[in-house]
Amino acid sequence: MQVGRHGDRGASVRHPAEVADGASAGRDERLAPIEWPTLALAVLVYAAWIAATLAYRHWPLALDAPAVALPLILHSSLQHEILHGHPTRRATLNRLLAIWPLSLWLPFPIYRETHLAHHRDERLTDPLDDPESYYWTPEAWASAGRWTRTALRAQQTLLGRVILGSFWRIGAFWHAEARRIVGGDRRRRRLWLEHLLWCLPVLAWLRFACAMPLGVYVTTMVIPANGILLIRSFAEHRARPRVRERVAIVERSWILGPLFLFNNLHALHHERPSIPWYRYPGRYRRHRDRLVAENGGLVYDTYFAVARRFLVRAHDAVPHPFGRVPAGVTHVHGPLAPASMEG
Repeated sequence: MQVGRHGDRGASVRHPAEVADGASAGRDERLAPIEWPTLALAVLVYAAWIAATLAYRHWPLALDAPAVALPLILHSSLQHEILHGHPTRRATLNRLLAIWPLSLWLPFPIYRETHLAHHRDERLTDPLDDPESYYWTPEAWASAGRWTRTALRAQQTLLGRVILGSFWRIGAFWHAEARRIVGGDRRRRRLWLEHLLWCLPVLAWLRFACAMPLGVYVTTMVIPANGILLIRSFAEHRARPRVRERVAIVERSWILGPLFLFNNLHALHHERPSIPWYRYPGRYRRHRDRLVAENGGLVYDTYFAVARRFLVRAHDAVPHPFGRVPAGVTHVHGPLAPASMEG
């Protein structure tokens, strides 16, 4: 799960080519009142987490830690699905399915807000307007200290992102949130108080039902699960003049793809975030040629291909190549921006 520095079905402008697929496209748009596969997945995720945490009393940590990390990964992917308006038309029920903070560190309402802001596609990769951007403005980069620069450069490699990314992102997120609360943001304070109340039953379960120390849970289960989630976000966006060319696709991901609920097909997700996760593979096959053409061929065969290219090599520079994404010069569906993108 990725949260930046700085939550209905996700807003997105429909592409005209989508209607060309006839009846199959129509089926994608006629969403069921209840998406039963997603509801079943929610039951499975919570049941698996309960069973795996209970197994802490009986299994060696080397076996139980990954057994707990798997439902934590799926829970994060499920929260992402739910914040886009799934699996029912009742926002209160959807929220109840997602609100349980199994990973503890991130309040779901804040994640929802920041992620839906990220779906303002015309601002994708902007260092300030996109809450999930890993880019910095040149001015902020110039004023950063040596250790900050070193840590950020390390996270431009996949190895650095997986090892350091969780600590960096959680720490940076908490620091920013603390500043808002200390600065008098009453709404943020209320959201955090509510989040802490939701944390209490999770903590009580770990302590009294599972006899699991909090430190063990966080360091061997939560942090590794978040590190795996950062594999997905590592190469899914790049700064480009055309909006659609900023969103990558990872194909043939038969292990991580289901864990990410097929959000590896990220260009499709940004085009139609209202489509439920289980329809992504079929829809992607029907629209693949257009999606690949529109995103400029920013396609990776698998996550192994991403690792081969970027395990120890930088995916990109930290400073945004254009400084900022200029306002009003790009369009969601791809007309070229002016030759000069200096901001």
